[in-house]
Amino acid sequence: MRVRDLMTMDVKTIRPEASLKEAAREMVERGVSGLPVVDGAGNLVGIITEADFLSRELGRSGRRRLLDSLFVGDTPPHEAETVAEAMSTSPVVIYPDASITEAARVMVGHGVKRLPVVDEEGLLIGVVSRADVVNAFTVPDDVIEDEIREDIVSRVLLLDPASIDVSVLDGVVTVSGSVPAQSDARLLDELIRRLDGVVRIESNLAFVVDDSPT
Repeated sequence: MRVRDLMTMDVKTIRPEASLKEAAREMVERGVSGLPVVDGAGNLVGIITEADFLSRELGRSGRRRLLDSLFVGDTPPHEAETVAEAMSTSPVVIYPDASITEAARVMVGHGVKRLPVVDEEGLLIGVVSRADVVNAFTVPDDVIEDEIREDIVSRVLLLDPASIDVSVLDGVVTVSGSVPAQSDARLLDELIRRLDGVVRIESNLAFVVDDSPT
């Protein structure tokens, strides 16, 4: 399974010239802790998070929640400041063809809850969250196995189920047996990777060409 299979494409973004108050309002209204920052061409140029706001509040007294405090009074303390002044300019990103396992590794390694998804040109095309990754790993092994046997092998590829052995343990899929051509093996591999809950595939397939006369 790839990041592109799980990412959210309808992503709320903000421009670098927007005020911090505007960014805070968007985060509060949408219930998120961060927003990707894009320029006029849609390129990802940074990310603004609650942590960035908090760094601006180190010298302030009081214990009110920061984002709520920005809406108290007619003149918020940071209304004149822009997102560009507070955002992180080197956000951790991931590409749509990366595996979900890689996305999980990056999130854990960098201590982030979501990753902007960008294309090769740096254009923002989606966001994948920790919740997306967790949900992908919660599908039971027996359900994954049934999907492979009944949906992919029998109904999509029209292969003989008896010719392919499938087992799943903790999301790791092992397939063995024989298929008519290498292209069938590649397609089977790709379709399995797209299933929710698949962590890795171990393929031991052989290619058997039918040379019998017609």
